[in-house]
Amino acid sequence: MQNPEPKQSWLNRTVLGVGLTSLFSDWSHETATAILPAFLAAIGAGPAWLGAIEGIADGLSSFTKLAAGHYTDRLKRRKPLAVFGYAFTALATASFAFATHAYHVLFGRAAAWLGRGVRSPAKKALLAADVPPNAYGRAFGLERLMDTVGAIGGPLTALWLLEVTSHSFRKVFLWTLLPGLIAVAAFWLLVRERPMAARPERSFLIGLRALPPSFRRLLLGVGVFGAGDFSHSLLILYATRMLTPAYGLAHAASLAVGLYTLHNVFYAGSAYASGWLSDHVPHRKAVLAAGYSLAGVTAILLCIGTSSLALLAVIFMLAGLYIGTEEPLEDSLSAEIVPKEQHGMAFGTLAAVNAVGDFLSSLLVGFLWSAFNVQTAFTASAILFFTGALLIVRLRTQHVHGAALDRRLRNLKANLFDVLTKCKVNRMVYALVIWRPKKHLSKVHSAFDFGMKYELVAAWGQLWQRKIAVLRIAAR
Repeated sequence: MQNPEPKQSWLNRTVLGVGLTSLFSDWSHETATAILPAFLAAIGAGPAWLGAIEGIADGLSSFTKLAAGHYTDRLKRRKPLAVFGYAFTALATASFAFATHAYHVLFGRAAAWLGRGVRSPAKKALLAADVPPNAYGRAFGLERLMDTVGAIGGPLTALWLLEVTSHSFRKVFLWTLLPGLIAVAAFWLLVRERPMAARPERSFLIGLRALPPSFRRLLLGVGVFGAGDFSHSLLILYATRMLTPAYGLAHAASLAVGLYTLHNVFYAGSAYASGWLSDHVPHRKAVLAAGYSLAGVTAILLCIGTSSLALLAVIFMLAGLYIGTEEPLEDSLSAEIVPKEQHGMAFGTLAAVNAVGDFLSSLLVGFLWSAFNVQTAFTASAILFFTGALLIVRLRTQHVHGAALDRRLRNLKANLFDVLTKCKVNRMVYALVIWRPKKHLSKVHSAFDFGMKYELVAAWGQLWQRKIAVLRIAAR
């Protein structure tokens, strides 16, 4: 019987530091974002520029997260990379104050989102490393809660700063530097980095291949769900259109913004509540599947096309609840499935899948809404939501011992690849041998001299001997 691990408190300085960092960083970002459309209009840039700026920045951030996730797993210390990312984002956001043309804003926004992409996998990996696995839900939920508080406070701060600065957009952008630098200080002073064993240097593709199969199945469910997870700015448009006949355009727009504020309040509350719940149920995936199903219910209600203010309030509350469940549970479930030394790659890959899903959902829902009607658009979303929930329910998460065994077998396969690459074996040949050794081993004889063939066969035989030894240990 294994000795129980010493009890570790989940609410520690790292959790507090990451939470405060998320709060102040998002406060800075949302303050700038709230006035960005008006600022672009003031310097003569139209909606096309705003779309280009946001699209390029989001795409750059997403794929930077994927690359940074791989890179951070190879570092001895992840914390300096995260601190650099937060500092770079704060400075790039404040640089909007010196913009005289839209392309200046484009470069500044792209730089800010580059920093965001660099810091995100390292931040989440550091958070997971300093929290016991049975508290992943609460830790990631609290981080999302504080991030959302910053998102609520940012636009309110922007309105106040516009009043006190006589509507000077440039001064407001400079003020965003204050919460941005507070975020940097909070991360640097509070977040601690647990010592980690030396990490093997692997190529990007081998790092992806080494991720657990159960995590890949999780990504499939996340991707299917994400393909229907439309931007919630569409909810504001939906509410405005539905309420305009009864209230007029101006009043309807104000009510829609009020409903969206209600949405954010429920989002913030459910982020921690769902994380807490996932830590106290037998299977964390059940809470995530419930959140996905709640999204399906929300989409079905949107198909009704109601102009009832009460029903719209329910829809916005449900939307906030499922978003608050989705984000922390995807992170905590990933942290539970993937070994800590691969957390950077896992969180980066998860972010990339979510980004692709966001892009596809925006195209899908927007096209169906324009080409057909709102019912068709949200029916498609509901189907994808429920399909994603079903995939999560069918997800098989391994126990700690099973995950450790599976990880050892994956490392053995990676070790074989290292041997082959040292022998200068062609990657295509490796693909043939590793998956169909008996069928294809004879085909590679002509490609190598006798010494190379001997080393290849010896490495393959050693791999299977070690696999058998591991399986015998597991069977005891």
